Amino acid sequence: MAITQAMSTLFKKDVLLGDHHLDTDVIMIALYTSSATLNATTDGYITSGQVNNGNGYTTGGVALASKAVTEDTNSASTTAGSGIFDAADPQWTSATFTAAGALIYNKTLGDASNNARGAIAILNFGGDFSVSGGTFRIVFPAPDRNTAIVRID
Repeated sequence: MAITQAMSTLFKKDVLLGDHHLDTDVIMIALYTSSATLNATTDGYITSGQVNNGNGYTTGGVALASKAVTEDTNSASTTAGSGIFDAADPQWTSATFTAAGALIYNKTLGDASNNARGAIAILNFGGDFSVSGGTFRIVFPAPDRNTAIVRID
């Protein structure tokens, strides 16, 4: 099993169809253990391999706050700019668990019975990260054309 950093292929298609409204839809982030299988073919939220409920974590993850969709253009260049999604860094307090990756997904698009749609991005942390009775925080990179966590060039 593996977590492979990627943007969901279905997300790319759904963006072209106008299905995602990242500024107004409920965008969530869920945490996964190294036993999860997540990659570009992940279409929606899944529970398999997710961090166990309890100890500061709730199944399904947390909603991303302070969402913003912007453009990043480089006026000194003739190359096109990027569309960027950013949000406040998500965190879990009073937490005791280990996570190896995360799934950003659009809960608004999820099917009520199985969340078969809505995957946006899969994050691989590069190994297991643990917290014991503290705060687990994911720090998103700067929201610009080179580093934003979700961007379309």
